[in-house]
Amino acid sequence: MWVLGIEMHSDHKIELEFTKLNFIYLLKEGLYPNSSLFSHEQIAKWCELFWNKYMDIDASEDIESIMPLLADVETQWDLYLADTKQVKSQSLNRVFMPTVWFKEWLIQVDT
Repeated sequence: MWVLGIEMHSDHKIELEFTKLNFIYLLKEGLYPNSSLFSHEQIAKWCELFWNKYMDIDASEDIESIMPLLADVETQWDLYLADTKQVKSQSLNRVFMPTVWFKEWLIQVDT
C-alpha cells in the first residue's frame, strides 16, 4: 500500500534517529498496524538496533529509562513469531503483534 508516495510496510529499515521521542512515535505507529508506515517487524528491528547501540555505554537518562522497553519490544517480536502459526503463510511485514502490547509499552515509557 502507498501513502503520500511512501510504500507502507516496506522491507526497508527505519531511518529515524535513536531518541526517546522517536521510540514513542514508533510505539504509536504500532497501535495502528494497518495504517502505519512501518510494520511491527520494522519497529522491532529498529528497537533492537537502538538497544545494541547503547547497551555498552553510559547513555543519557532518557535513553537509559527506555532500554528495558527497547529490549522487550524486540524480544516479544521474536517470541510472537515463534508462537504464531500465521508466519508460515504471510510475509513478516504483515504479521502484527497484539496492539495492546504497544499500549502497555507507551504507558511504561511515561512512568
